[in-house]
Amino acid sequence: MTTPGPDAEDLTARARIRDAALRHFGEQGFDRATTRAIAETAGVSPGLLRHHFGSKQALREACDAHLVKLISRINEQAAAGMNGVNHVAASMAALGPYQRYLARALTEGRAEPVFDAMVQMSEQWLAGLDERRSDPPLADRKARATVGTAMALAVAILHEHVSRGLGADVSGQEGSHLLALTLLDLYSHPWLSPEEAAAYRDALDRTRSTKEHPDE
Repeated sequence: MTTPGPDAEDLTARARIRDAALRHFGEQGFDRATTRAIAETAGVSPGLLRHHFGSKQALREACDAHLVKLISRINEQAAAGMNGVNHVAASMAALGPYQRYLARALTEGRAEPVFDAMVQMSEQWLAGLDERRSDPPLADRKARATVGTAMALAVAILHEHVSRGLGADVSGQEGSHLLALTLLDLYSHPWLSPEEAAAYRDALDRTRSTKEHPDE
């Protein structure tokens, strides 16, 4: 299974501006990045940037829309029968070049459409898993997809620490391969059995009941 290829627009000045913006927003943050510097990196005039996007905010929204499109294409491939290993590899390959942008934008509280698209993809993934579960989930699907997405994105945000711990840069071929194997092992071998999880859930319920009704 091949990873998503470039769109036709990726050969245009608009795409060069967008890619330059992804780089500057990732390296400097949205507030510090300037449209003049982005235009210079893209090899266009500031006027052409304004013609295509109008404002820096609109340019940031275009960056998010581009990543949402990539995520949607990965999701379509998964729905068409891509197996789990290829799904992980394709996701990492497609979003890998935008790791710095994602890390910066997410920690700044931005990139909401990207996060929401990944949550939606996780919900669809969980829907299939839930059909095969023998025990009822402890939280609803949206909650599990949201937290699971945040945990997955932590690798991008903490990529320097993860790379140091793995002994290989996760943005490189060796590091990304090791990361994929590690994730597959973690996902395929739960840390808690359903019985252990149920025991912890009961303990949490008792703790909450005691705090809500201390005199009972």
